[in-house]
Amino acid sequence: MDRDQAYMRMLSSTANMQWNIAIMLEAKAAEAEKMRGWICNHVHTHTFNSHQTQLGQSIQMHDQVIEMIEGIAKLNQGIVSIMKAVLQQEEEMSESYGDSLSSLGKGFTFGDKN
Repeated sequence: MDRDQAYMRMLSSTANMQWNIAIMLEAKAAEAEKMRGWICNHVHTHTFNSHQTQLGQSIQMHDQVIEMIEGIAKLNQGIVSIMKAVLQQEEEMSESYGDSLSSLGKGFTFGDKN
């Protein structure tokens, strides 16, 4: 497998990861909406024995949301590192092509008669 094919596989994998992240986010959004509805209708101050229990329950819910966001951020960091590797290689190739083309062009005069 040559370098171009490897980069194409990396980009394809990145696209698949992004698609899966989108599906997970969609499912999490639906779950969060159901959770919000349940919390708004069922969680009141009179349902808990103390303020400390109510606070503990809401901290637990927030911790789950933060854990999910951290996981998605890590996946996105992986995607960024793949994109950087591919784009740096692409820039290096285009710069080297540009240098070689410009050096070829220096030897030609296009009708300049000075």
